[in-house]
Amino acid sequence: MVTVSLQVLAGAAVAVVLVVFGSYRKGKADGIEQAQRAASHEAHEQATERAPPVDIGDSVSLAVKEFRAHHSGERAGVCKKQGFVIFVDGVPDGVDVGDVIDAEIVAFGPDRNSAEAQYVG
Repeated sequence: MVTVSLQVLAGAAVAVVLVVFGSYRKGKADGIEQAQRAASHEAHEQATERAPPVDIGDSVSLAVKEFRAHHSGERAGVCKKQGFVIFVDGVPDGVDVGDVIDAEIVAFGPDRNSAEAQYVG
């Protein structure tokens, strides 16, 4: 009976440690997420205060950083030029993250802190 009680107590202690550790990790993750959001917001503010490094009609070569679903439902390549975000429509399925593509700038976002482009090759 004493052995069973010690095992139950040991199991409860492990459970408490796991809960505390899980809460610590969640808090740490929340802090990291908050820091990432703050950095993203700061980058957004800086982007709205400077002139874009591209103009409408420019042909640019860009490395694909990631892919996102466009508001049209199609896949859009997310690229950057001097930290300026450019969303590229019409990127073929064979293109992967890290590939360099050619695109033509077709529009700016509402605050001119991003641009939209069309894939050309």
